Amino acid sequence: MAVAAGVSTATVSLVLRGVAGPSVATAQRVLAAAEQLGYRPDRAASALASRRSRTIGVALDLSNPFHADLTLAIQDAALRQGHEVLLATVTARQDENATAETLLDSRCAALILLGPRGPVPELERIGRQVPVVALGRPLISEQVGVVRSADDTGIALAVRHLVDLGHRRIAYVDGPPGEVADIRRDGYRRAMADAGSSRWTRVVPGGQTEDDGRAAAPAVLRASGRSVPTAVVAFNDRCAVGLLAACAEAGVGAPADLSVVGFDDSALARLPQIGLTTVAQDVRSLGEHAVAAAVRRASGDGEIGPEVVVPPHLVVRSTTAPPGR
Repeated sequence: MAVAAGVSTATVSLVLRGVAGPSVATAQRVLAAAEQLGYRPDRAASALASRRSRTIGVALDLSNPFHADLTLAIQDAALRQGHEVLLATVTARQDENATAETLLDSRCAALILLGPRGPVPELERIGRQVPVVALGRPLISEQVGVVRSADDTGIALAVRHLVDLGHRRIAYVDGPPGEVADIRRDGYRRAMADAGSSRWTRVVPGGQTEDDGRAAAPAVLRASGRSVPTAVVAFNDRCAVGLLAACAEAGVGAPADLSVVGFDDSALARLPQIGLTTVAQDVRSLGEHAVAAAVRRASGDGEIGPEVVVPPHLVVRSTTAPPGR
């Protein structure tokens, strides 16, 4: 390229890095030569040479539609701050550790892990190699930053909405083992107690997928008389959608026979044919806080600091109504 532009390699480097020095005419010759030769800068090599990268690695589960929403918010926030995002997926064949290693090999400046499920010591091991932010999982660690929604507040919003509609027999379909499920379950119990319905508190085993919601349906529906719930709050949207499908197959309509509330406000919940009432996590705010924490730690400007807890809000759609029985 230096030969094609008729300048030194040092001048080429200055122009491509946007450093002042070369004249406008010289810069134009270098850029024209670069375009003619189809040159693309090796960003990994540049990061290695400068010992600094402006790439944030994000580990996500593609089977989770809410992770797609979070990823878009993270990418928007990163671009606004002059950073790029590199994605790596957690799959049945590639666990979180392998995904993190892939991102580490790409010399990311920091990692944002979406809903990580691995043991805290393992997350801290990764955090000793590169700044790590856990997005969506509450945990206590000086090595890992935390950005999450106020899950208990969100569940309380769901219960309060149903109580205001006139429901008193409100069941809860639980999530998978973990801190998030613990917080949401406790939030449900407290909200039921606050509503004066603690005697009717009923937690049904569930999970985080549509199949888990389907599997929970018989336990929700098998009771009779005053033991049958008139409303259900599910751990997340996917679980709620599976529950809705199983109820429809059993001839139980929503909301005529059973009101259902999810959690996340994922793209799935927003589909017109589903119209799920749900607790919406503030995706934009979560993404901004996660990127800010990752950048702050990667730049060496200080510790990540205490966890950031973002308040959710309720989105009312067509799966909730006053009790019909």
